[in-house]
Amino acid sequence: MNLSKFEQTIVIATRNKGKAKEFESLFDKKGYTIKTLLDYPEVPDVEETGDTFQENALLKAETIAKEFGTLVLADDSGLVVKALHGQPGVYSARYAGEEKNDAKNNAKLLIELADMTSSDRQASFHCSLALAKPGTESLVIDGELEGVIAGVPKGDNGFGYDSLFYVPEKGRTLAELSENEKNEISHRAVALKKLETVLDDWLSI
Repeated sequence: MNLSKFEQTIVIATRNKGKAKEFESLFDKKGYTIKTLLDYPEVPDVEETGDTFQENALLKAETIAKEFGTLVLADDSGLVVKALHGQPGVYSARYAGEEKNDAKNNAKLLIELADMTSSDRQASFHCSLALAKPGTESLVIDGELEGVIAGVPKGDNGFGYDSLFYVPEKGRTLAELSENEKNEISHRAVALKKLETVLDDWLSI
């Protein structure tokens, strides 16, 4: 498939509408027509075989950019817990099994940290963004949000590990924050702000 006739098209390599929405405003401002993988249901998911967030983001972005012949933005994100030597890391979505069950993932995390004090429960959400287009060296940007894993889940606004991820500066978990509050401080927001500062230079290459 080739989308090169749409010079101002960017494909956001996700089927998650919420995630895509976070990226849209940046590229809307630059006049891009925004597509997601929901627009191309026939395209299979790229298998995430990398050992790091950056590797997985690059793999998705470059594979789809090569197939479509257009600009592609991909991300890989997850939870990193210091006391667990970086786990669940790139396996965050399937920490408790391949079925990607949030409740089971959270339960496993709490079991792993059951005997640890708050000082040992430090964690961060990490996001790696990869921007790829044919004939250009890909751009990779990282963003992080620091926090602590709470003893019990709180809040109903999030997904994944949000109800366990306590943000000290806010005094609440991510799942207790409004969508706007979360989008201002999230690891993805941090990465997007960094991306915006270098995007025009990279696009001009």
